[in-house]
Amino acid sequence: MPEVRRLCPAKVNLYLKVLGRRPDGYHELVTVMQPLALADELVIAPGSGLSVACGHPQVPAGPHNLVWRAAHQFGLATGQEPQVHIRLVKHIPVAAGLGGGSSDAAGTLLALNARAGQPLAPPTLRNLAAELGADVPFFLGRGPAVGRGIGTELSPLDLPPYWYVLLNPGLPLSTAWVYGNLDLNALAWSGALLLATWDGERPGAWVANDLETVTLSHYPELRRLLAALAQAGALAQGMSGSGPTLFGLFWEAAAAQAAATHVRQYFSGWLAVTRGLTQADGEAGWENQA
Repeated sequence: MPEVRRLCPAKVNLYLKVLGRRPDGYHELVTVMQPLALADELVIAPGSGLSVACGHPQVPAGPHNLVWRAAHQFGLATGQEPQVHIRLVKHIPVAAGLGGGSSDAAGTLLALNARAGQPLAPPTLRNLAAELGADVPFFLGRGPAVGRGIGTELSPLDLPPYWYVLLNPGLPLSTAWVYGNLDLNALAWSGALLLATWDGERPGAWVANDLETVTLSHYPELRRLLAALAQAGALAQGMSGSGPTLFGLFWEAAAAQAAATHVRQYFSGWLAVTRGLTQADGEAGWENQA
């Protein structure tokens, strides 16, 4: 069987409202996610047993790798462990709030299922994805969505193909630390308003993230970068997920490129310009723009 190549897109959380802590320890939330043309790459080739390789120094091998775990879970669900070697090429920063690991896991499930002749129906794939992580089911879809519950209850959403300037300063943030320091009582007055609709033509009216109340207070330099994106003409700006990646949102590629040039005067970290994907894009749009 020939090699299979699959692109695994990043995402941004344009809106994230934390509603409270659940009895199971997770947080109840409402979030709006848009996939991006910036993508990791999976190359799946025949192998003896299951193996995963990645040249990125922060990506582990074996059972600690989410791609390996996804392939192993697929094998358990189908009754036959995949005999494949998976090579992962990272373009999405690690631990950045952009969902790279979750997207890689979802891409692995989809690629292995297609390669095996679709033995698992979509509901079974969604259940497997949810066991791997709260963001993984989102990446089984192809466009923006509203996530509820812990983020796994998904509803498709129509959004324009915004352009993004992404900034990752490489701060050592963990999702557990951010949620652990979240003051749920204070969010009623200091966080995002609870919204039910998201007007794609007016993103500045609703783009918000409750987790910024933790991250920006501990790392004030992120506030300066957000201000630089606003000064560069962003329609809206914010933090994706638990950070530390920041984004500025623009209507056109030229405006995003000009803003990136402006911000680069003040910022020496990882920077990318990429397009948001819509429901109409499909997988053909998942190409790297960085």
